[in-house]
Amino acid sequence: MKKEEEEAEIDRLPIDLLAHIFVFMTSFTDLARASSVCKKWKVGVKQSLARRENLRFAGWKMDDDSTARLVGHAYSLRELEISRSRWGCQISDNGLYRISLAKCIGNLISISLWGWTGITDNGVVQLISRANSLQHLNIGGTFITDESLYAIADSCPQLKSINLWSCRHVTENGLLFLVNKCRKLKSINLWGTRVSVDCFIGLLTISPALQIKPEGVLLNVGVAAMLPVV
Repeated sequence: MKKEEEEAEIDRLPIDLLAHIFVFMTSFTDLARASSVCKKWKVGVKQSLARRENLRFAGWKMDDDSTARLVGHAYSLRELEISRSRWGCQISDNGLYRISLAKCIGNLISISLWGWTGITDNGVVQLISRANSLQHLNIGGTFITDESLYAIADSCPQLKSINLWSCRHVTENGLLFLVNKCRKLKSINLWGTRVSVDCFIGLLTISPALQIKPEGVLLNVGVAAMLPVV
């Protein structure tokens, strides 16, 4: 009886309720500390990760190992953001490969790899190849090529929006292939790419309702379409 009276109130909570509390913790550092308190809390933290529908690592000092481990425990995950920031993650192609093995990847509807210049087509293709439910993808600021676009087109039939901001190595061939296969695509950001006005005309010919950014380029497309053929 005396032992029960000395026990902290929070330690009397069932694991299920502890997990519910840990879901509201946004600091991965705090979660790691909580996990090291005792075996019961460790189980609670693991269960809380399994319930999360989104993970955002921007601003956190994560690496391949820690990121893959957290994603691996997030069985209910729907949105994954690994955007680069000044203090952000250090993710490589190996990290993307390990993340691609997580059980949740097939259920993801949104992925952001914004600004990761260190990743290549190899890592992106590995990750995308299992993301069959993906609807929104942000790979702006990366050095991907048409190889990634071909993989996205083949693996993501539900894709609705894609951000290719400043992806200077994608070409007209890859973009046309992507838009032609992803018939649900509604929005594409091509700001800073090196494609011509003819490419924009080709994309709109395939999908007239497609919203292309930057919007100003559409004025040029309209003018070009009205010019007589010489």
